[in-house]
Amino acid sequence: MTADRSAGAGSPARSGTPAADGGPAGSPARTGTAAPDGIPTRPSSSAEGAARRLLGLLAADAPAEELASQPARSRAAGVPAPDIAGVERATETALSVRRVLDQHRRREAELVALFDTAGDLAALRDLDAVLRAIVRRARTLLGSDVAYLTLHDPLARDTFMRVTDGSVSAAFQQLRLGMGEGLGGLVAQTARPYASTDYRTDRRYRHTGTIDDGVAEEGLRGILGVPLRLGEEVIGVLFAADRTPREFTPDAIALLGSLADHAAVAIDGARLLEETRSALTRLEAANATARAHAEALHVASDAHDRLTRLVLRGAGIDDVAAEIAALLRGGVAVHDTDGSELARSGTEPVAPSAETLTASRTDGRAIHADGVWTSAVLAGSESLGSIVLTGRSELPEADRRLFERAALVTAMLLLMRRSVAETEDRVRGELLDDLLADPAASPRWDGGSLTLRARRLGVHLSRPHAVAVLDSEPALRPRLAEETARRARRLGGLAGIRHGRVVLLAPSEAPGALARTLAADLARALGAPVTAGAAGPGHGPEHLAALHAEALRCVTALHALDRTGEGADIAELGFIGVLLGDRADVGTYVERVLGPVLAYDSTRGTDLLRTLRAYYDQGGSLSRAKDALHVHVNTVVQRLDRVAQLLGPDWNTPARALETHLALRLHQLTRAETGAGPRA
Repeated sequence: MTADRSAGAGSPARSGTPAADGGPAGSPARTGTAAPDGIPTRPSSSAEGAARRLLGLLAADAPAEELASQPARSRAAGVPAPDIAGVERATETALSVRRVLDQHRRREAELVALFDTAGDLAALRDLDAVLRAIVRRARTLLGSDVAYLTLHDPLARDTFMRVTDGSVSAAFQQLRLGMGEGLGGLVAQTARPYASTDYRTDRRYRHTGTIDDGVAEEGLRGILGVPLRLGEEVIGVLFAADRTPREFTPDAIALLGSLADHAAVAIDGARLLEETRSALTRLEAANATARAHAEALHVASDAHDRLTRLVLRGAGIDDVAAEIAALLRGGVAVHDTDGSELARSGTEPVAPSAETLTASRTDGRAIHADGVWTSAVLAGSESLGSIVLTGRSELPEADRRLFERAALVTAMLLLMRRSVAETEDRVRGELLDDLLADPAASPRWDGGSLTLRARRLGVHLSRPHAVAVLDSEPALRPRLAEETARRARRLGGLAGIRHGRVVLLAPSEAPGALARTLAADLARALGAPVTAGAAGPGHGPEHLAALHAEALRCVTALHALDRTGEGADIAELGFIGVLLGDRADVGTYVERVLGPVLAYDSTRGTDLLRTLRAYYDQGGSLSRAKDALHVHVNTVVQRLDRVAQLLGPDWNTPARALETHLALRLHQLTRAETGAGPRA
């Protein structure tokens, strides 16, 4: 019975039975003790029992604290001291096994967590969601206070804070780390993981004020950073950090590195997916745009064909304007280069602003301003006019292109009209040449035939006509000729080029006013000064050659007098006009210069004219003038003050004095010729 119990209790080497040579049985811890009845107990029961208890605790997954308490429990149970050492050794072995099991269990949990993380990341499609999940999982797996992720910026050649979890500092969340700066910059630069137990005091890293301030505001101490790598490329850094010093174990570094590897693949996949989605979105948008564009092209092409056929059938500008208005569901007005209206349909009179028209010419596009759309009508770089669309505050791209195509068709129509007008202008120019030819130098000159030819073109020479000669910069003279011809058609006159100068023959009884109007209007149309000299009025073709010669002298005189860019007739040039005019109207000149004085003397019976003549004859001397007049000097002064009131305060300036003195002499001459004689 005793032998069976001993065999079941343990091996013979540890049974404590007597030695074969009959020596001592061994120490009490290794041999059994005799029972009162003389039957020995089971040897080493205390140590073996403790070992069994430890194995049971390991099997039950008892905490390490309970395993470690077994030696103390054995002592409390009265286990002999020799057996206590065995219990302690067994406890150490059990704790070592427990640590290995815990390590394997933790590693298994980490692997499961990584596997779950990989599955979660693979299920995500949005890049921001992927980044947030990575940082959140890193903080959970490492049990850190804060986790964050930076991404590489290839343009700035640094990394920037992209996502944080557990962070409370705004400054920290906006940090940028240059390559090699701080712990993260070193990780990004070297593509190796780095850890710091306490970053604040760790001098292994290159500290910067910005980084240290952000880290201090967040309160971080222990920091671990691992690279996010795609092949050889580092796309960012993943961090785990605590607000207390922390020693990051190799297992923690490996765990965060594994998560970073999964994260890098997930980031790349999400980015590729996002790029693919973006590309698909752009492709869909491009397809939609292409379809809309094709439809718009079809509509625009059809409208262009309709307008073109309209023009080719010989329709006028009014018909084209009406068709454009119908196509664009608005009102249309067409204007010439000088702003005059050529046609209008479905709208009140409206004219484009100069700024809007200039912008349309520059851009070659329709411009919206002041509630209307304006498009310049261009032939290449040459402006032919403008077209205005009203009643459409919004104009889709298709309609806008249609409006611009309408401007092209309008340009084609205006070019055709201009071609016809140029042919007509050649006929008119030939007639003008014949009209301005000197009758004395042309034996075959026939005024009656010329009058008939002019009447066929709508020019009635029996009315008073004026001749104007216009001049501009040489490079602008072709355009000046076109604008003058257009003006001549509106005035019912003729225009052409003679001796290199543009000439206009138009009905007018006021050549000076005509010259001023032409100079101002044509200068606006050309954007450069235009000088106009005019002569007239004249009746019948026989006087036109002389008027042309006089107008030519007038425009030459305007240039000589530094009055380029002005318009005038001979009479308005003062005594210069008297000298230049071959039909000098001395009476008109005298009346223009001395009229107020003559009228005053006539109505009041005064001697202002005689006093004025004496004053000039005596060289402007008051004392000599009063002797010549036999009056007191104060009388002379008073009379000259009255002259100043009548002729103006500048009557005695050199230029006015010259004209006044000449007018006095001419007045005296004409009275002598008529026998009136000078008044005493």
